[in-house]
Amino acid sequence: MSTHISNVRPDPDQVLVDISEYVADYTIESPEAYETARFCLMDTLGCGLLALRYPECTKLLGPVVPGTIVPDGARVPGTSFQTDPVTAAFNIGCMIRWLDYNDTWLASEWGHPSDNLGGILATADYISRKNSKEGKSPFTMRDLLTAMIKAHEIQGVIALENSFNRVGLDHVILVKVASTAVVTALLGGTKEEIIHAVSNAWIDGHPLRTYRHSPNTGSRKSWAAGDATSRAVRLSLMAVRGEMGYPSALTTPAWGFYDVLFKGKPLIFKRRLEAYVMENVLFKISYPAEFHGQTAVECAMLLHPRIKDRLDDIDKIVLTTHESALRIIDKTGPLHNPADRDHCLQYMVAIGLLFGTLTADHYEDAAAQDPRIDNLRQRMIAVEENRYSHDYLDENKRSIANSIQVFFKDGTVTDKVEVEYPIGHRRRRNEAIPLLEQKFESNLRSRFPDKQVKAILKLCRDQEVLERTSVHQFVDLFII
Repeated sequence: MSTHISNVRPDPDQVLVDISEYVADYTIESPEAYETARFCLMDTLGCGLLALRYPECTKLLGPVVPGTIVPDGARVPGTSFQTDPVTAAFNIGCMIRWLDYNDTWLASEWGHPSDNLGGILATADYISRKNSKEGKSPFTMRDLLTAMIKAHEIQGVIALENSFNRVGLDHVILVKVASTAVVTALLGGTKEEIIHAVSNAWIDGHPLRTYRHSPNTGSRKSWAAGDATSRAVRLSLMAVRGEMGYPSALTTPAWGFYDVLFKGKPLIFKRRLEAYVMENVLFKISYPAEFHGQTAVECAMLLHPRIKDRLDDIDKIVLTTHESALRIIDKTGPLHNPADRDHCLQYMVAIGLLFGTLTADHYEDAAAQDPRIDNLRQRMIAVEENRYSHDYLDENKRSIANSIQVFFKDGTVTDKVEVEYPIGHRRRRNEAIPLLEQKFESNLRSRFPDKQVKAILKLCRDQEVLERTSVHQFVDLFII
């Protein structure tokens, strides 16, 4: 018996059209967005350079076949690697995300929009070198900053009202979608080709959140974004070579993304795609820690002088937080690796209380052997404050609030120390930028000699000169 299924090709899903038109046609006019993108570029590359200190990261870098060099290929900052843009995107994305120290976006979904820089920088560098060799105009850093703003916007606006973690999907799905859109445009793709590429990104295989959560938390969470942004470059290259797309990739009954992976619900958009996300992005300024716990660590730093000489007298420590933090970083029991520890609210707070600081080295096995850490963790109680959860989702606030109060065995207590907005929040931007610049310089000095550091700093501190610089000339400043 025939079911009379129609084989009429539908028009592209509106989400695909909206993303394509935004990437191809929308003009970014916000000076604040471009300035913030410059800071984001500095911070993101600095995080990647710092990650090169860690062998568990560097073992994943380089060409797929060791020793392969691609003439006029994309360069990997902080290294001597020159490879194809797909591989370079993985390398750069892996470095950026390794220490959980780059920018963050928190909403119904969370993520790190600067993860897209892996694909954007690799592609822009590759095309710039190719164009320069052929006597054509290379991309400028203004072009690259524009691509960053648009990738931030696509990833962040989708995240505002749509939770992928609640259906078990990892947030790097949005890195793949956003990177695919802007990279296809960088490659010269038409609006139709952008639609084709992005449709393939939506129907691609998507990673589960298994590697971010107890009891399986592991280092894949540090290279998953590199994998996503490199896959985006691959899909984009295919699209501009004429590979077909799938117009109802999201909406087709039974087989589309909505029905298969999103419980039949459509994506919700309450904002137009403009420059909102870059203007409001969150920077991790002071320490590498999962962002839902950033303000908790700030509270711990404030409490450190008051409790450091009374550790044995502590009865309990009450951590008051928001629902999302409880869902993803509230952990008890053993922690098995650095990736496990930097996603544990109690571990981060314990380090802050004990040492009055928190660095990436505190997540390594050597530091984790200190018995005082688990001793403090066992005395912690995490509870939700409804106001914190509400303000976390309020578009006019977007707070990431935490508070800590320490209770001693003799009945005395500390004040309840509360921080609602982390130092990297837009509301604290003036306070944060000088510290961001210090962080960038420190990260540069972890990899480069003084002369090279000074040349990079001079260029990055001048918005106008930076924007006029060609992408490949900029990247060459970061090569060893």
